[in-house]
Amino acid sequence: MFHVLGFHSTASCAGLYKSGKTTSGVYTIDPDGSGAFDVFCDQTTAGGGWAGFQKRMDGSVSFYRGWTDYKNGFGNLNGEFWLGLDKIHRLTKKKRTSSDSERNKYTLSLGSYSGRRKMFATIFNIDYAKFAFSCAIQTPSNLSNAFWVAFSGTAGDSLSSHRGRPFSTKDQDNDDLSSNCAVIFKGAWWYQSCHNSNLNGLYHHGKHSSYAEGVNWNHWKGYYYSVKRAEMKIRPVSF
Repeated sequence: MFHVLGFHSTASCAGLYKSGKTTSGVYTIDPDGSGAFDVFCDQTTAGGGWAGFQKRMDGSVSFYRGWTDYKNGFGNLNGEFWLGLDKIHRLTKKKRTSSDSERNKYTLSLGSYSGRRKMFATIFNIDYAKFAFSCAIQTPSNLSNAFWVAFSGTAGDSLSSHRGRPFSTKDQDNDDLSSNCAVIFKGAWWYQSCHNSNLNGLYHHGKHSSYAEGVNWNHWKGYYYSVKRAEMKIRPVSF
């Protein structure tokens, strides 16, 4: 069970922060006026205003799940969770114009058993096209070129190769491989054929002998190391 700090009709965690809700925790928001839902707001990291949509930290929640769970969300918002593709789409679906107020910044925090790394990107959207929830990533300075992606941070870029890819689960194969990447690598992700990152993979504790089926971020720790912690969050660029 988790404690909701309060119901607010605000559309975002950033809006809550600006209204004085500066304590991190679970809040109720309604980003598009179609119904409220709970989200974990990180009001501390890099100035706050972040809406969390994924967290891995201790292996207490199984992430090797089917399409319905990934569509609707699962886990504990105060622990390990996946917010849900429907909700992530609602948080980002109006963010595709050239105005800073209509765009999202994405941050990823990774933790190993010996250190931490971060990655930032703009723009981040989850599109609903063909019900596949593809991952769209663009830069704010060149919106006409969806294939040029700007990243910063110390984790390396293990995400841009997944841009434009539909989401796949063990029972919904949307990747380019003849086999199902989600089954092969025991996860759910925006697989191509197959991955540079697998943050919904099996929670191994650090090094593992199985190839690329852990909570992997290839450009930092490679395919035989499962990171201890992974958090994905978004907030408006204009915040």
